[in-house]
Amino acid sequence: MKIIILGAGQVGAGLAYSLVRENNDITIVDTNELRLRELQDRIDIRGVVGNGSHPRVLQRAGVEDADMVVAVTNSDEVNMIACQIAYTLFNTPTRIARVREAEYLAHPKLFERQHIPIDLLISPEQLICDHIKHLIEYPGALQVLDFADGKAQMVAVRALSDGPLVGQQLRTLREHIPAKIDARVVAIFRDNEAIIPEGDTVIRRDDLVFFLAAHHDIRTVMRELRRLDDPVKRVMLAGGGNIGSKLAAELEDHYHVKLIERSSSKAHAIAESLEKAIVLVGDCADEELLNEEGIDRIDVFCALTNDDEANILSSMLAKRLGADKVLTLINRPAYADLVESDRIDVAISPRQVTIGALLTRIRRGNIARVHSLRRGAAEAIEAVAEGNANNSQVVGRSIAEINIPEGATIGGVVRGDKVLMAHHDTVIETGDHLILLVTDKRHIHEIEQLFEVSATFV
Repeated sequence: MKIIILGAGQVGAGLAYSLVRENNDITIVDTNELRLRELQDRIDIRGVVGNGSHPRVLQRAGVEDADMVVAVTNSDEVNMIACQIAYTLFNTPTRIARVREAEYLAHPKLFERQHIPIDLLISPEQLICDHIKHLIEYPGALQVLDFADGKAQMVAVRALSDGPLVGQQLRTLREHIPAKIDARVVAIFRDNEAIIPEGDTVIRRDDLVFFLAAHHDIRTVMRELRRLDDPVKRVMLAGGGNIGSKLAAELEDHYHVKLIERSSSKAHAIAESLEKAIVLVGDCADEELLNEEGIDRIDVFCALTNDDEANILSSMLAKRLGADKVLTLINRPAYADLVESDRIDVAISPRQVTIGALLTRIRRGNIARVHSLRRGAAEAIEAVAEGNANNSQVVGRSIAEINIPEGATIGGVVRGDKVLMAHHDTVIETGDHLILLVTDKRHIHEIEQLFEVSATFV
């Protein structure tokens, strides 16, 4: 596939890394020539210097025969105009844009085909808010992924020594949970190495365990892997930017929320827009302020400023002063791996959260959802089975008969409102949503082909 990416920032560069590995033809457009040169030194892409919303620049990038334009520059306006030009002048088949400004997002009619023709609108702030809300809903989870409109969820947890399953074979999971609950461990990461679980696989302390279950059964299964944390009541947010203010508005009806913002004018504006949350003016790394506001009674502290260093320092301070759980927004991938430890519970990568949403649209075949895992090293995929036994490689076949590539496993099947765990004799039906975990991304193209139907399918 020939893809033009506008913007060589964190998201644009990260997307290029993911797509180049899958043998796509990638061109990146950016106004920063040095940044493009650095990217070209690391990965096999073509770079074009210029403004991505200018027709001549798009032509130099090869827009006339491109399959897709992905506009992820730092300017909403450039992203929107670029999609408009790609559609109007060059009839580019697929156009994706990142738009952050709430004033635009509040008017979805703007993005209809007859106005600003964007096929997929990405709002990083909303994606990150949804991600954080899941982590707050399930204390102890490191990642919570939705499939089939939330009917099924895949959850990553760190196996602790007090978990009933630690030191036991996976086949004993069935003995620990009620008979009416079905769940499956779909992957284990141990010392950054992926382990495809078998019945005799033994869970060890500190293993990162990904399991799949129906939404309403998640807490029960989590209890077997680690001591279940108490429900969250008090949340403190550091930073009143787009993410912090939006998250405060979405949490204030369900939790006791405090938000710290350095700018007095911004803090007052946020306070006027909220009904229940408390807004404080100050420095989120001010020890005296944190103690005065009862940091030792806070269940979740979220550092959400635009400064990675400030987020890391305030999070470490909050943890030392007694905050139970700390979530930290970190843009630089190298920082995220360094700091996710006893001091910082979860490092949230905006790039990783956003790239998953982009890959959902970019994937070929009947791919309904993609989640990027392990800093992009693995993926969780929701694929839809269509066609019949004559023109589909999955419909009418049992799991054992499907030619799943090495490094991938089918964890479960969502059929209507039912969430079924995948067993070797489970037969796939038309309309089933299959949930796969892929630890070797070299085989992504094979999985895409697996869920394509032949030309005879109508």
